[in-house]
Amino acid sequence: MDKYTMGFKFRIYPNHAQQELINRTLGCCRFVFNHFLAIRRDEWTANHKSVTYNQTSAMLTDLKRYEEYSWLKEVDSMALQESLKNLDTAYQNFFKHQSRYPRFKSKHNHSQSYRTRNQGNGVRIIGNRIKLPKIGAVKIKQSRKFEGRILNSTVSRNASGKYFVSLCVELDKETLLKTNDGGEIGIDVGVKEFYSDSNGNTVANPRILRRLTRKLVREQRRLSRKMPRSMNRDKARIRVARVHERISNIRRDFLHKTSTALVRQNKTIAIEHLKIKNMMRNHKLARAISDVSWSEFFRQLEYKAELHGSEVLKVDTFYPSSQTCSECGYQNTETKNLGIRKWTCPKCGSHHDRDTNAAINILRKAIEQKQVS
Repeated sequence: MDKYTMGFKFRIYPNHAQQELINRTLGCCRFVFNHFLAIRRDEWTANHKSVTYNQTSAMLTDLKRYEEYSWLKEVDSMALQESLKNLDTAYQNFFKHQSRYPRFKSKHNHSQSYRTRNQGNGVRIIGNRIKLPKIGAVKIKQSRKFEGRILNSTVSRNASGKYFVSLCVELDKETLLKTNDGGEIGIDVGVKEFYSDSNGNTVANPRILRRLTRKLVREQRRLSRKMPRSMNRDKARIRVARVHERISNIRRDFLHKTSTALVRQNKTIAIEHLKIKNMMRNHKLARAISDVSWSEFFRQLEYKAELHGSEVLKVDTFYPSSQTCSECGYQNTETKNLGIRKWTCPKCGSHHDRDTNAAINILRKAIEQKQVS
C-alpha cells in the first residue's frame, strides 16, 4: 500500500512551566546552531578543512560533558541533533548554489521553532493532549483527526506568543484519495480579480492587506512611539504581530477554500507557468502580487490535485494568451497594454474580455501540449 506524508498543524496551550521549557529548548537549539556554525566557519578559514555533520555530532556529545554547558542536558537531545542537521542542510544548499551562506540565528527573532523525531512513540496524542519529549503532556486543540504514524514534530512560537505543533504524519494514500466532477478549466490569475476562468466566471481578489492596512499602520505608529526595551513596547509589538497574523490567516483560509473547490470540480486545471520572483521586481505591482499569493495558490492546487485524481497543466510563460483571439487564433499585439480590459478581434470581429479570453487560450494550449507529449 502506497504511503503519503502529510502535515498537520495544531495550536497547543502549554502551562507556565512548559512554556519555560519550550523557550529554553528554542534557546539551546539556537546556541547549538550558532556554536557549530562558528566552528565550521573558523575551521575552513584557518585550515581550509570542512567539518562534517558526524564530527559536529560527536563534538556536541563532548560539549555536554563540560559543567559550564550542562544546561544542554535539560532539553530534548533529539532537538539539538536536528539543529545540527539543519546546519548541515544549510551548508549543502549553499554548496549547491540554492541559498546564501548560513547566517547566525538571533534571539531577537520572535518567531522560532525546533523539530524533534518521534522515537519510541515519544510523540503521541492522548485525548485532548499531546505528549512531547521532555515537555510532557500539553493541551492541544486538535481540529482534525488522522490515522497514521507520526514521523516528527515541530514545536513553534509565533511573534504574538502563541504556541503550535506541526506533525509530519505517514498515512495510507488510499484513505486520502477522493473523486472530482470531471470538468476542465483554464485559469488566468490577476491582481484586479483573483482569477478568471475559461467558463466566464471570476473570483474577486479579497485584497486582505489593503483592508487591514489602516489598522496595521495605526498599530505600527503606536509601536514607534514606545520606549526601547520597555514593557509597553513589547505589548505594542504583540499587537502589530496579531494584525499580521490575522492577515496571514484570512489569506490562507481563502486560498485553501478556493483551491479545494477547483480540484473537486475539475479533472484538468490549466494555469500559466509564471515566474513570480521576476514579476516581484516591478515595484509598482510587487505589493499587490505579494498580497494575492499566487505561488501558494499554485502549490496548493498541485498537491490537492494529486489526492483528488486531478491534474494541473502548465502553459509556458511566454505564450501570448491575452493577445490571441480564442475564436480564430489571430494575435493582436495592441493588447500588450494592460489597460485594455476588453477588445474586439480585427480579423473575426469577436468581442473578448481580456482575462476570460486568456483563460480559454490557456486551457486549449495546455490540452494541445498534453496530446503532443
